[in-house]
Amino acid sequence: MSEINGLAAKPRVINRNATVVLALGAIVVSGWFIWRQATAAKWSFFQASDRSSMQALRRGGSLSRSSSPRLNFDMTGARVPVDRILRGGPPKDGIPALTDAKFVAASEALYLSPGDRVIGIAIGGEAKAYPLKILDHHEAVNDRLAGKLFAVTYCPLCDSSAVFDRMVDDQEYEFGISGLLFNSNVLLYDRAADGKESLWSQMASASVAGSKSGQSLRRLPLEVTTWADWSARYAETLVLSEATGHVRSYKSRAYQSYFASSRLMFPVEPLDERLPAKTPMLCVASSKSQRAYSVEGFAEGQEGRIEDQLDGHKLTLVYDPQHETLRVDEAEEGLQWMYAYWFAWAAFYPETEIYQP
Repeated sequence: MSEINGLAAKPRVINRNATVVLALGAIVVSGWFIWRQATAAKWSFFQASDRSSMQALRRGGSLSRSSSPRLNFDMTGARVPVDRILRGGPPKDGIPALTDAKFVAASEALYLSPGDRVIGIAIGGEAKAYPLKILDHHEAVNDRLAGKLFAVTYCPLCDSSAVFDRMVDDQEYEFGISGLLFNSNVLLYDRAADGKESLWSQMASASVAGSKSGQSLRRLPLEVTTWADWSARYAETLVLSEATGHVRSYKSRAYQSYFASSRLMFPVEPLDERLPAKTPMLCVASSKSQRAYSVEGFAEGQEGRIEDQLDGHKLTLVYDPQHETLRVDEAEEGLQWMYAYWFAWAAFYPETEIYQP
């Protein structure tokens, strides 16, 4: 009888388990639906805030800290259309820039794969690497090397990498992430001791609003390459550690699906259609002109050193077909460069020439 009872009991146990599974499934689906609705409502609120703030401006009013999506920032002397400064989603410092970051030796960077992309910097015989899968979550690192103060910046939406001198007019600057975008590109802010924070555009390399509006940042030499390539050429390099003090997953790229799509997440004006929007470019500028080199444009067999000049300034580029990377190897004074998707660079520098291999 006990055996029969045991067999008879099993269907009741299975039914109970099924009920629990179904209940949990319903909770998960309901939670997902609520999250989607909350996200949509949150985004609608951001857009409504933008519209109400712009209506106030058109009526001759001013942007208040309580109602403006440009919350907590002074828009005095804005050099870009204020109505096109948008929230990216996270609030001010919601994407935490790093200061006094930890670094490890190349031999300890077991969290990196050979093909992982890094920003590489070499100054005075010393070198550092900043993995993009970490910068996806922080976007700026206030750092120093060989006595030089600089900020390593990365905007995933533009796949744009730039390194800036943090000494401006003999004053040391430290940068954070504002949570705002212009032309889909990150706006940094300076953590000013006097509390007068200004907004700085990564692509424009300049302050676009606030008391420092119009001041420029100097771009410093960098390259974007694979970890295998960088560590082979700079065996003594230090590497940005995963121990950032923040709870993040650095195992893979956070924006991989965005990189794989041709679509943009935010409006961009103007949108230059000479190349596909997300074509990776090495962008070089003088005081008068700009020229963009398509990294993919060298993929069809061309390799080695490429000699060129811009406004009479000579530069040498090196294309590495194994790692599919392009870098500036030598450049005369007066030239600066960064990496970015074509749409982002062209929106800020519409007169840019496209180099033809």
